[in-house]
Amino acid sequence: MSKTATIHIVDDDEAMRKSLSLLMKSINMEAKSYDSAEDFLDKYSPVEKSCILLDVRMPGMSGPELQELLPQHNIRSPVIVMTGHGDISTAVKSMKAGAIDFIEKPFDHELLINTIHKCIEIDTAETSLHHTNNPEKQNSLKQLDLLTSRELEVFEFLVDGKINKVIASDLNLSVRTVEAHRANIMSKLEVHSLSDLVKISIYSKMD
Repeated sequence: MSKTATIHIVDDDEAMRKSLSLLMKSINMEAKSYDSAEDFLDKYSPVEKSCILLDVRMPGMSGPELQELLPQHNIRSPVIVMTGHGDISTAVKSMKAGAIDFIEKPFDHELLINTIHKCIEIDTAETSLHHTNNPEKQNSLKQLDLLTSRELEVFEFLVDGKINKVIASDLNLSVRTVEAHRANIMSKLEVHSLSDLVKISIYSKMD
């Protein structure tokens, strides 16, 4: 049976590369591993259907630095950013720079697989987060209209990758109050992850 897609795994952690490679093979996808951003740029070859799993922190060139260089190398594969604890703000910036999604380590395998399938299905020429004709803009604005002014404040902090404790300090609120606002925001916007909130923010601000 031929492979359905190629997944490029860019991560300096050998155990992580091996684990992800096995997971990709289990869902009939070809896995190509690279131990650094430089290794990826040296060995990458385009294929019809592909996705890049890109770690944030690596020796030498970082994930975001590699992401910035992809257009210069005519690499158009959609990117999913892999982030560890404490790198959420960086992952958010990566999404604002065009990454399709980000996912936190340690991974829930089902969530990761679903995210990869979503990434593979995306036609980046037509459904990029920065596509000026994206119909999600109006829908996102309608969703944000459901939030109170305080919830909108908390929302902006969240999509900047701020943790609850920092938001509470900046807005002079208790952490518990921030947690309540966060829960209300997720419920009203009918989302389940921070990356979904980031997408709504990006869509709402498109020209």
